[in-house]
Amino acid sequence: MSEENQIVHIELAAANLEAAGKFYSDLFGWKVEQLPAMNYATFESPEGLGGGFAKIDGQMYKPGTVMAYIFTSDLEGKLKSITAAGGKVVLPRQEIPQMGWFALFTDPSGTTVGLFTDKAPM
Repeated sequence: MSEENQIVHIELAAANLEAAGKFYSDLFGWKVEQLPAMNYATFESPEGLGGGFAKIDGQMYKPGTVMAYIFTSDLEGKLKSITAAGGKVVLPRQEIPQMGWFALFTDPSGTTVGLFTDKAPM
């Protein structure tokens, strides 16, 4: 179970998911799983931190994009707090089937960060 406000997932933009997976697996020993139906690949480091390779799309994922996802048990409440603190919601809550929900926001400097919850929305 994830703890509140803990970074739980990192995404790296990749032009070629298979090549990115091989690169990081060979160099760092990461376990990589290709998910062609989702146009995505997941990775897990030997220490257990995980994330994914997102296909460069020129919009949300540009070359060089690295995105952190932070766990929250109250996605909607956290989005309201972010807006009140000067951030901006750029993608409202979206379902990840059989996993949970995520949303994206930008901080006042324009950095995009994700939120994740495995809790059912209220």
